[in-house]
Amino acid sequence: MPTAPQTTDELLQALQENDRRPYGRTRTVTAEELVEAAEQFAEPGPLIHALLELQEAYTYGSEPRKSPVVFARLLTLFDEQPDVFDGRLRHTLFWRFKWVANALLALPEIPLASLRQWQKEMRDRYEKAGLGLQPCYGQAYQLAAHIGEDTALAFDLWAGRPRTQLSDCEACEICERALYHLAAGDDERALRVWEPVLAGKDSCQEEPARSISHALLPLLRTGGAERAVELHLAGYRACRRNPSMAGEVGRHLEFCALTGNEARGLELLAENRGLFDEVESPREMLDFLTGAEVLLRRVEQLGHGELPAAGYAGRAWTVAGLRAEVGVRADDLAARFDARNGTAAHTGRRTARLERAPLLDALELTLRPRSLDDLATAAPVTAPAARTTAAAPESVGELILRARELDDRGHPDAPALWARLRTLTAARDYAHPDDPAVGSLLLLRADLLDEEASRAGDKDDFAVAEALYEEAAGLYEDAGAPGRAALAHACALLAAAGGVDDGAEAKAAALTAAHASVVALHEGASGLAPVHEARLLRLRATPLGLRLQTTGSEEDVAPVFAEVDLLLAFATRHDIVGQISGGLLLKAGTHALSGDLPTAVAVVDDLLGRLKADGPAWHLPRALGLRGRLQLGLRDPEAAYANLAEGLRLAADWPAAAVDTSRLHGDLAEVCMHLGRADEALRHLTRSAELDLRHGSRTDAFCAYSNAAQLSLDMGRIEDCIALLDSLMAEPDVSAGELDDRLLAQLRLTRGRALHAGEDLKAATAEFVALAAESAGWDDDPGSHAMIAAEAAVLLAESGEFGRAREAVTQALAAHALAPRYEQLSNCLRELARQQAQQQGEEGLADALAFLTDAGRVADEARAAEFEARGRSLDSALAYEHGRVNAYAGAYEDALAALEKALALLGEPGPDDDRTGEWAECVRFTGAVEGLYLERVAPALTRLDKAVSLLTALGHPEEAEPLTALAARLRDEE
Repeated sequence: MPTAPQTTDELLQALQENDRRPYGRTRTVTAEELVEAAEQFAEPGPLIHALLELQEAYTYGSEPRKSPVVFARLLTLFDEQPDVFDGRLRHTLFWRFKWVANALLALPEIPLASLRQWQKEMRDRYEKAGLGLQPCYGQAYQLAAHIGEDTALAFDLWAGRPRTQLSDCEACEICERALYHLAAGDDERALRVWEPVLAGKDSCQEEPARSISHALLPLLRTGGAERAVELHLAGYRACRRNPSMAGEVGRHLEFCALTGNEARGLELLAENRGLFDEVESPREMLDFLTGAEVLLRRVEQLGHGELPAAGYAGRAWTVAGLRAEVGVRADDLAARFDARNGTAAHTGRRTARLERAPLLDALELTLRPRSLDDLATAAPVTAPAARTTAAAPESVGELILRARELDDRGHPDAPALWARLRTLTAARDYAHPDDPAVGSLLLLRADLLDEEASRAGDKDDFAVAEALYEEAAGLYEDAGAPGRAALAHACALLAAAGGVDDGAEAKAAALTAAHASVVALHEGASGLAPVHEARLLRLRATPLGLRLQTTGSEEDVAPVFAEVDLLLAFATRHDIVGQISGGLLLKAGTHALSGDLPTAVAVVDDLLGRLKADGPAWHLPRALGLRGRLQLGLRDPEAAYANLAEGLRLAADWPAAAVDTSRLHGDLAEVCMHLGRADEALRHLTRSAELDLRHGSRTDAFCAYSNAAQLSLDMGRIEDCIALLDSLMAEPDVSAGELDDRLLAQLRLTRGRALHAGEDLKAATAEFVALAAESAGWDDDPGSHAMIAAEAAVLLAESGEFGRAREAVTQALAAHALAPRYEQLSNCLRELARQQAQQQGEEGLADALAFLTDAGRVADEARAAEFEARGRSLDSALAYEHGRVNAYAGAYEDALAALEKALALLGEPGPDDDRTGEWAECVRFTGAVEGLYLERVAPALTRLDKAVSLLTALGHPEEAEPLTALAARLRDEE
């Protein structure tokens, strides 16, 4: 806190600001400082408010030892000056007797006699104040349930009594009732009792998150797996990283362990690693540690005890090591509670959880299902089992020769052999074969560098690829392999051109220069083997094909065909089927880029016939993928789907990277969207992303995941969207700041929108405000900052923070001046005006109209720039909003005038007019203002009846229904 409040008004304002902070150390420390500040004032009121805020911070910050101390001060103030406590403060004081009871219950060092004494104190105080005793019986039941004795009697004494104003909220009482039946082994009855909470009808600070965590396993046991998944996603998000809900987090970890989602469980454990050190409540810690141990034991049982795990600060943990540590600590806590209570209840409950068998072998919880193998360090990406790979040669010499042979053919098994050779040569005892056919160790090292460069190029790491190719070329020359050296030099030239990122013109120039250099290299080379010369010819054609992709220029088409013809003639003469296939693929792609899709399809059909007859078989998936994309371009999505699906089926026989399985999934996702199969599209997007991620193409992976997240949001799968994005945010390169900042911003934007759609306004606003602050520094992209700041402003307004909303939209307008975003800014300003007028009425009218004045200027600028909105006309939408804002503020005459203007701007709709719905709504609102608020029923009815007739004649009965209903209401009231 920068400076202590000097007046009571400043103190109350500081308390309000602190109340908006999330629970945790920052809020707690500030609350402690505010108590110190309140003690300077003579009147007790400020101190009472500060103490109440501090007790709340301790309670929900999981510091139960401190909460009773603060309450003791409050109780003393109440006993000494009861008149200072008005009705609200008195209610709060008596309510918080229960907080203290729960805090003492959570501390095993508090004797059982002290717990009973506090309950007696609470009952005596309630009786003296003339308050109903149901809350006291509720606390007695909770103590009995905690101890594990006489629960049935205590439950009946509590549950049979009528609720009072000081009873726990409906949601909390429902949870306690359900837990009673759950402890009795009646899952179905417990779930019936829980239903209002699980359905979201009853909620509070802790609910439904607490109930959800307990209901997950009963749902699985009663066949409700699908609902359990849905509730797990929503419930976990509500309790994660919250020290006061550490027990709930532990039960979500247990749920993951018992449903085949051990990898997700470890991911969630890592996200909550702070709880190991932040939770001060022994009861919460026991629940958390037991859930964590269930997970860790399961992972260890599956043979992954050496995986890294997130645990206590100060050392690196493995699953096995953390499991042992957690077990010791949790056993000690359970024993301490049982010693205090004189029962074995906590040890028994803990043992039951640890011995519970998995309920399902597999249950897909998120759009990103992962296995423990995926988490293993440098987990190998193996080829699928559908095709039997030839056994690798036993001797090193045979292995080297086989690797070179497969590499020359472009065979997908070559990388695995190179990987094996890389491991062998790295060994200290490696002995290179003394065989002229194998060549020198220098030649092998050149081969390995060349293959490493190829992998770097596949990941678009062009600078690394270029350097490695050049190093390999030098070694090839030293080893007396000029043909291979020429190929490596050519690949380095292409890698250098690929790394140019200064715009299309510079890229095209670099590719032109690369082509000329490769041609010169080819012409100066001698003694090339046919297979190497064919590759050089392919490398001559490649930069020209890339140049055509970059420019799209018609004059760049013919040079590509010329090079492809050279390649095809040479490869055909020497029967090099891999290069014939590559040349035909390039030829088909060139026809497609030049706009001749039918000819491109014909070339691919010819290629497919060749591949089926002569191979290579691993080119079939790529050829079918290209044919599918061409069919989509020809607007035949069914044919496109058939080709891509067949390509994906054949791709299963080969390593995914070799046949670009990721792209096949991505293309199928696009086709599925054209066919209206959004669920299938989503599956293909996530599979594409995961393949890219496994093979190191992280940017491509995150782009695909971004599309998947947006699609899931569009489909209304909000919790799936948030869970996917949260998982991505936990990736090491994201947390380390290594991911492209704009791509990360897009992921966070989607997450913010999903949070808003999921009605988590506070979290959504925080995300957008943070993004707006970060994007303010994007000098190269002010337009994006304008849109982000505008969205942040709308959320701030929705939260009632209109001052901050004005600040945000001012930033948006400044960025808009540099890179206009007419429609987005107009929409934002109109929404800000609506929010302020709707929330504040007449008091907020002036500020709301100021927003509309800004929107008017944006509309004027758009008109001058001849901008055409994709949605509503900016002018008619502005006039309508003037009407709505004035109506909210009670200025009905001004509202009617504005709405009349909007109708004039819209004009009556005609057949197939896409403005019909907007016009009908404007007529309805105008009729409401005119007939209901200004009580001019006759003209309002005339307006409505005329509009209904027009809409009916145009064939729009749905749009006419609200107008008909309003007219009927006016006639009834007339």
